[in-house]
Amino acid sequence: MGPQSTPDLSTPASPLSLSTIAVVGLGTMGTGIAEVLTRAGREVIGIDTDEAAAQQAVAALEGATARAVARERITERERQDILARFRTFTDLQAAADADLVIEVVPEDYELKRQVFAGLDAVVRADTILATGTNALSVTRLAADSQRPERVLGVHFFNPAPAMKLVEVVSSVLTAPTAVAAVTELARDLGKDPIAVGDRPGFVADGLLFGYLNQAAAMYEAKYATREDIDAAMRLGCGLPMGPLALLDLIGVDTARTVLEAMYAESQDRLHAPAPILGQLAEAGLTGRKAGRGFYTYDAPGSGTAVPDAESPAAADELAAGRTVSSVGVAGSGTMASGIAEVFAKAGFKVVLAARSLEKAEKAKARIAKSLGRSVDKGRMSAEARDTALASITPAGALDAFADVDLAVEAVAEDLAVKQELFRTLDKVCKPGAILATTTSSLPVVACARATSRPQDVIGMHFFNPAPAMKLVEVVRTVLTADDVHATVRAVCAKVRKHPVDCGDRAGFIVNALLFPYLNNAIKMVEEHYASLDDIDAAMKLGGGYPMGPFELLDVVGLDVSLAIEKVLHAEFRDPGLAPAPLLEHLVAAGCLGRKTGRGFREYARR
Repeated sequence: MGPQSTPDLSTPASPLSLSTIAVVGLGTMGTGIAEVLTRAGREVIGIDTDEAAAQQAVAALEGATARAVARERITERERQDILARFRTFTDLQAAADADLVIEVVPEDYELKRQVFAGLDAVVRADTILATGTNALSVTRLAADSQRPERVLGVHFFNPAPAMKLVEVVSSVLTAPTAVAAVTELARDLGKDPIAVGDRPGFVADGLLFGYLNQAAAMYEAKYATREDIDAAMRLGCGLPMGPLALLDLIGVDTARTVLEAMYAESQDRLHAPAPILGQLAEAGLTGRKAGRGFYTYDAPGSGTAVPDAESPAAADELAAGRTVSSVGVAGSGTMASGIAEVFAKAGFKVVLAARSLEKAEKAKARIAKSLGRSVDKGRMSAEARDTALASITPAGALDAFADVDLAVEAVAEDLAVKQELFRTLDKVCKPGAILATTTSSLPVVACARATSRPQDVIGMHFFNPAPAMKLVEVVRTVLTADDVHATVRAVCAKVRKHPVDCGDRAGFIVNALLFPYLNNAIKMVEEHYASLDDIDAAMKLGGGYPMGPFELLDVVGLDVSLAIEKVLHAEFRDPGLAPAPLLEHLVAAGCLGRKTGRGFREYARR
């Protein structure tokens, strides 16, 4: 059936002209979108071939609006108006009078094509058709439609009522007026729309799913437990959820579909779905909706994880540890002083050694200022501050570590420098003392082999700023003794940090997952797919990240980021991990981020 008339697309439609909107597919996402639209005053036609799904959508809207009344966010009269604006049907014919149709059926191309074919037969010539896909080709759906100029993508994020980001996706066939109308509608809904082109995953999921895939592969390789991987990314990066818990929420099968589409376009091995995703999906272990995925839940659809065969056993499985009452911290920079502060506040005697007594005293003065701020903010008493400061002894040489039970180095990220320091620690520290490196990218075993007691050497990767960040990556080498590992975990608990175990390989957990994601964001800019601002906004609003990738890169330092990328690439030999050329060019130009006043953005000089 061909169009009866050609729509006038010469001028943009007003978002208010999109007053009647059909939502096809009343699952979790469709129901959430319907709630957003009805609360914004739109007449919403909900369509689902499953009558039970339609009834469930009505019940969900009733429940959500009842909670809003109870919280005094809307009145009962407003609630009744919202409910009256939502009608449900089981036939696409109900969309005949819609100004906009948003399709959110399962991620299956043939199913979506059938929906669009059915809509072609019933909607007006000027009705805009939007797909909610985040993995399938909008262009292909448009090309198969009778009026491709009015087909686009509108990608809400789950839960739709809460998440602010909407990606408005245009193909080469989409009329600009259709894009403008839907973009203005998104703003009218209180959302933050960004315009993107048609490629799998768009911006947010294009970056997010590569990261999730690597986390799944890391778990599959038994490099770290699911709990440690998730805790590392939550505590080390400030993310609202760990990657494996997020995969369970999204749906393991959905993630696999998105990654298959991304890999088909990019041919980047980092996008090839980790085999475990296929294994879980084929077994029906698709995450929360099935009651089991990477974790086990108390019921299908529940978000409450319950213990299972993989849950960590009690701490009594660890070997007996060594006694630690005194700690030596080598270094005088921000990280060294932060770590010394952490140990001092926890009641340890601390020796803070630098290359000169003057540098060590300056580091202690920095700690005094930090503790003073804590007192001013009411986080600690003046007496506790004085006690902590009194427990720190500055020193101008490592000889002062003769009696410490644990020596922690926090010097420059240079292997030769660290190895020389460990040779010295080997000579001056007493037998049985534990020697720890805070490296974030260098092999711990290389430091261990510089000593005559590699069994006593371990990694303790604190995160900056050490007093505030709760995570410590505990890195044991193939030579680390069991009691050393047990001791360091116990010490972490005493200083109120969360330890996660990982093996001695580049990036450990956090950097191995974080920096490929940052590198891929740079590649998006190189390819002119999206702007810095849109990518940062997408990851903050759509992924819940505390900072966008370019904000974070400029804070970390582009030179530091490049060095970590190079280490990851050298270790894993994966072409997809090669540093983005734009990053190398900026570093070569001296644009290192905030510390130089210019990185991906420019900053006012202090």
